[in-house]
Amino acid sequence: MILASASPASIVLALAAASAYAVPAAAASRLSVQAARLTLLVAWLLHGLMLAAGLLGTPARFGFAPALSITAWLVLTVYAVESHVFPQFKARWALAGLGAAAVLMALLFPGTALHAAASPWLPLHWALGIASYGLFAAAVVHAGLMTRAEKQIRLAADPHSGIPLLTLERLTFRFVAAGFVLLTATLLAGWIFGEHLYGAAGARWKWDHKTVFSVLSWLAFATLLIGRSRFGWRGRRAVRVLYIGAGLLLLAYAGSRFVLEVVLGRAA
Repeated sequence: MILASASPASIVLALAAASAYAVPAAAASRLSVQAARLTLLVAWLLHGLMLAAGLLGTPARFGFAPALSITAWLVLTVYAVESHVFPQFKARWALAGLGAAAVLMALLFPGTALHAAASPWLPLHWALGIASYGLFAAAVVHAGLMTRAEKQIRLAADPHSGIPLLTLERLTFRFVAAGFVLLTATLLAGWIFGEHLYGAAGARWKWDHKTVFSVLSWLAFATLLIGRSRFGWRGRRAVRVLYIGAGLLLLAYAGSRFVLEVVLGRAA
């Protein structure tokens, strides 16, 4: 059973974090703002401890589910910062549900043990990639809120997003730009320092499915940023390209690791 490879500490922390996330997700309308924020903060801290237990344990483990779990944790970190700048930001229940799902997925699929002889620079390379995941995921969340606000405005209804539409649009593209910088750094590091990061297997640039999807996602985000700066892309067209790029990036690492770990049942 996949769950059996998780450590007892990770199991306890994951169940506690999922339970804490479930409170604001299931009872958002019955909790005060302060109580919901406090519960979400506790869940966020437990989530971080669970991730640390998996990455710093013996042996350290990593895979598609921990990668998605870290991504969700980063999105919640962005929300924690934004909620202080924009107290009216209303996405707490949805993000709490996302956090609970990510925690339980990482509990069920804790990943494979990292090789003891792996390069000490490899975690930095992964950190760049996961950070880009988190920034693009935050962009997707904001794009979803932006799309909903646009629909509500067309219907002459209250947008319910809590943030002005133009502010949402500006934040979305800032996250895309920051994620694009980190994704570019990740691809360049893999290309230039592949042998140092992955040994002989990384000495040559390999056009496998992970590389192809990563490059395609980079092209999609580059097209989006160029279209925004040169042609003023916004609204549905921009959101559509963002979703395409995010989907390709999701397939690049998480999708390939899912196939290897779950479908084929072997380490990457």
